[in-house]
Amino acid sequence: MLDLEKIRADFPILGRSVHGRPLVYLDSGATAQKPLRVIGEVDRLHRELNANVHRGVHYLSEESTALYEKARETVRAFIGAGSRSEVVFTAGATAGINLVAYSFAERYIGRGDNVIVSEMEHHSNIVPWQLVCERKGAEIRMLPFDDDGRLEAEKLSELIDGRTRIVAVTQASNVLGTRPDLRRIIAECHAADVPVLVDGCQGIVHGGADVAALDCDFYAFSGHKLYGPTGVGVLYGKEKYLAEMPPFMGGGDMVQTVTFNGTTYAELPLKFEAGTANYIGAIGMAEAIRYLAGFDPQAVAEHERALLRYATERLQALDGVRIYGTTPDKCCIVSFTAEGTHPSDIGMILDKLGIAIRTGTHCAEPVMTHYGLTGMCRASFALYNTLAEVDALADGVERALAMLR
Repeated sequence: MLDLEKIRADFPILGRSVHGRPLVYLDSGATAQKPLRVIGEVDRLHRELNANVHRGVHYLSEESTALYEKARETVRAFIGAGSRSEVVFTAGATAGINLVAYSFAERYIGRGDNVIVSEMEHHSNIVPWQLVCERKGAEIRMLPFDDDGRLEAEKLSELIDGRTRIVAVTQASNVLGTRPDLRRIIAECHAADVPVLVDGCQGIVHGGADVAALDCDFYAFSGHKLYGPTGVGVLYGKEKYLAEMPPFMGGGDMVQTVTFNGTTYAELPLKFEAGTANYIGAIGMAEAIRYLAGFDPQAVAEHERALLRYATERLQALDGVRIYGTTPDKCCIVSFTAEGTHPSDIGMILDKLGIAIRTGTHCAEPVMTHYGLTGMCRASFALYNTLAEVDALADGVERALAMLR
């Protein structure tokens, strides 16, 4: 069982007030708050060890490089990758997916080929593939979900053919909370010799990831949703693909030799890490991973299920409220609308009560289109949230409905 009082004490922002009321932060699906040990480590690095990695023989640079590469090993172990050469530090999941979309397409996608993307994806796992298909003269195909929010994996066989080059799918929907059957999807794709990219931004927070067990070919996630710093993320890629893909960006650190007759590139993973690395972000993210390692994963999962059950129960009891995404194994994200109201109005009233939720399309307009909506309210929970905060949310929504109707 989690000691919530102790956990909440680790997150200083949770002690502040908003509009004269205690903060109830229910927007961790957008970005999670940071524990003191991550804040402290980032601060220490700026104060004591700020030096560029890989390019210096002085003490600070060598120490910074050692911590940066130690962070890579921490990530490798955390996601179950086979080698550090398969762990690329990026500016975030969006950057990682764009890296794959561009570089993979340069090597593997041509005119007349197709890419399959699920209907429930974040824009970051749709738009890069649209850009690729426009550039290459390829086709983008959509794997749908049903009205319960279940991804219809059984329809994948109708979409895959001999010209399918890659499938992109989320581990957990940032709107519906749905966890698609990735093992089935990946196995079916591999049977057709098609690689799979997984957007792990929500999934890695709610349940973790084992890329070896999943057997996915690419896996992208961001540090800031994982209680780490902003501006840093990870792309895992199987070495057999990364080795064949051209660099995404050019510059320092990703080269071996540079002449006007040509350039040779650094070994993996540095081939994909052009420019000054966000070494402080990467080291801070590793600190967040070590913080999470201090908790029993089963206890965290049980706590999140309890939050989800109670939030669903409380909100469904309100007149005219509809929750979107009702699959039994969803993660702790609750998106909803209330008849006769606009999501932004509910969000603004909740804000005045000190309650932070997200409203709008959640960077998933195709999900909104599926339901014929222009937006939803979304409450996304984390390990530091409490049942009392669920009560605050439901009571706040009830108050908002009374004001708006």
